[in-house]
Amino acid sequence: MTPLTPDAVMARISAALPGDCRQNVIIIGSLAAGYHFFSDDGQRSIRTKDVDCMFSPHAKAVVTAGQVTERLLKATWQPRKKGEWSAPGDEHTPDDKLPLIRLEPPGPRAGADWFLELLSAPIANAVEAKTFHRVKTSVGHFAICSFNYLALAEWNPIKTRYGVHVARPEMMALANMLHHPRIGPELIAGTTDKRSNKDLGRVLALAWLTAEQDRRKGTEELDSWAGRMSDALRTCFPGNARQLAETAGAGLRELLASTGDRDQALAICNRGLLASMEVGRDAFAATGRRVIQQVVEPLAEAMVE
Repeated sequence: MTPLTPDAVMARISAALPGDCRQNVIIIGSLAAGYHFFSDDGQRSIRTKDVDCMFSPHAKAVVTAGQVTERLLKATWQPRKKGEWSAPGDEHTPDDKLPLIRLEPPGPRAGADWFLELLSAPIANAVEAKTFHRVKTSVGHFAICSFNYLALAEWNPIKTRYGVHVARPEMMALANMLHHPRIGPELIAGTTDKRSNKDLGRVLALAWLTAEQDRRKGTEELDSWAGRMSDALRTCFPGNARQLAETAGAGLRELLASTGDRDQALAICNRGLLASMEVGRDAFAATGRRVIQQVVEPLAEAMVE
């Protein structure tokens, strides 16, 4: 994967989006984290194939996704043709068998660097972990999916100078912890990497970057994570906030206890979000211990009060 400058990619995406929908866009994942931490440093880069663009709120997501897709297709963006179910469906295709909206930017290197994937914010208090929503376009039927814990990305997202928002690092970290209460066997397509190791490793990468930024700027952002997570859980999941807080660190503890899984998580991070830094094994493990002590345990304690 070619290193990407987060600021340049963010500018290109924002310019391609209709102006009246930018305020409803929340960028999540690697680009959001890269922009948050590296937008003021042109020497830092990330490696990622997919740029996740979530439309919020859920009630507007399907209509907005359709409008944006049509706009990008007219601007010669192309549906990504790699992977399973890449061809558009029709009215007979079940929602969960439709291809996701994944669009490659125009240009001679289209497909070589990154593609845009459209997502939907979840329905309030969603129970199902993952749902699909049909989007009808001029070239066929697609789907956008939503994940229940991505409701956290809607909690006080950070507005960028390009008009779109990025999810807060601690909210992405919490969503990943909740999605993986244990190390699962599922692999990332075409690799031997466990999906849970990638996502739980991302939690530690976000914490490492936050701590590194705190050192440079004299801030105490990592100390604020537990309090913000507590507030977000009470807002987004009022019915079971306490239970979620008490179990949030289970998968992370399992990752830290397994040298093999932890090393795989680190390798994935060093190929992606931490590509320009090459964090070592000792620093990665130490960050994990710090997250348990400074974030996970205080989060559970905050819900008891």
